Amino acid sequence: MSRRRSAAWVAALGLIGTLITVMPARAENPAAAAELNWAACPADVNAKTAPLTAQCATVPVPLDYSEPDGAQISLLVSRIASTRPEKRRGILMFNPGGPGGSGLDQPAFLAKKGLPATVMDTYDLIGMDTRGVGHSTPMSCGLTEEIGYWANVPPYAADDAAVTAQARIAEAVAQTCAANDVGGRLRHLTTANMARDLDRIRAALGEPTASFYGASYGSALGAAYVSLFPDTTDRTVIDSNLADTHLDRDGLRRFARGVEETFPDFAQWAAARHASYGLGRTPAQVRKTYFAIAERLDRTPAADGTTGAIFRYLTFAHLYGDVQYGNLARIWQALLTPGTARASSAPSAAQAAPPVDNALTVFLAVTCNDVNWPEDLATYRRGVAQDRRRYPMFGAATANVTPCAYWEHEPSEPPVKVDNAGPADVLMLQNRRDPVTPAVNAELLRQKFGQRARLVTVDDSGHGVYVLGGNACALNLTTAYLVGGKLPARDVACRS
Repeated sequence: MSRRRSAAWVAALGLIGTLITVMPARAENPAAAAELNWAACPADVNAKTAPLTAQCATVPVPLDYSEPDGAQISLLVSRIASTRPEKRRGILMFNPGGPGGSGLDQPAFLAKKGLPATVMDTYDLIGMDTRGVGHSTPMSCGLTEEIGYWANVPPYAADDAAVTAQARIAEAVAQTCAANDVGGRLRHLTTANMARDLDRIRAALGEPTASFYGASYGSALGAAYVSLFPDTTDRTVIDSNLADTHLDRDGLRRFARGVEETFPDFAQWAAARHASYGLGRTPAQVRKTYFAIAERLDRTPAADGTTGAIFRYLTFAHLYGDVQYGNLARIWQALLTPGTARASSAPSAAQAAPPVDNALTVFLAVTCNDVNWPEDLATYRRGVAQDRRRYPMFGAATANVTPCAYWEHEPSEPPVKVDNAGPADVLMLQNRRDPVTPAVNAELLRQKFGQRARLVTVDDSGHGVYVLGGNACALNLTTAYLVGGKLPARDVACRS
């Protein structure tokens, strides 16, 4: 989920989990920083970070934190160093979302989008591929496009038969992951372990504390990190929030609420441009056009293979920001009249899909390992029927069955509980209208943090606030916090 889910766990493991959430930060030796071998980043990372200069190094971490001296895996981290030593405070670590998103180039990406120079002076910017991802020790389910599971959101189920068909695919995906899980490594892909990895990176860099910026799923990772390590986290910014330290079924279903709340912004945009795109003269007519296209494609897919489910997914994905509205309108145009669209006018299922194996493997493993998911298909059938009525645009997708219903591993420990007893060091950013992480998520998480957090809510649309969102109020408040440590005295509502 970048910008760009099952029985009770064993009590003994719970005790181990409690112990290892406290010990790593105290046990790590900052002198380990001297052992890191900083060198040029891989070519594909350099291509994305240029013209900024980034270096990369490998940090070893335990595969299983209950056996810290056992098998190790590697994490590749990147660094864009501050050039102002007199202003440098420490390190600022980044996570772009997912789980499964590569973050080695995230600092450079934000810098090129306008990350203030004062932030770059204050910190060494630290990107990374989290455990299992990309240039870190990669993990794989061996998924291919042919298996038919091509996105981190299940396909829209137009009827009950579609739920049953999706269940067969979801079960096949889970079985494929289990069959290809060499050494049982996938069960160690969890948000808690990724948060522990962050503290290992901090220690390896020789820093007594670390600051953090995370967006989308990165908000859940940040919430886990600052809850597990209140003594070694510094300034934390979490943007476009999940409601907790994990994505559960309720959180996935809220994607559909986000679509319903965000779509009117696109509908208004398209209605104002009816003369160019012909999608409707009013927002209500644009919404009617959406259902007309989707329901026709449910019955008869386009010549290029675009189904109603793909069309709905594409619309959802293009609501991430208004910069994508023009392309979305063009896709709608190509699909508006049967038989007139060229095959290249709208993406096929393969074109709509994100990279299939590695990113999707990590997304599934973390999401399924973090928390128990329902295992009976009747639960999903009821949810799909309910959300098809409640959130007609996309609810029958996000309530649909996922491979977590058939996942081999049970959670090895409970999800990280948000700690409201630590220092006030969390700044939360949230758009009022977000297709993936609706504003209710931030409200729920804000309540859990209590006095530790302040919430900045922006009267805007899209996924992502800081730098990418362009709101001056939110930008200034966040920069003031990261650079000067000035947390707002109370929650703030920023106008558009």
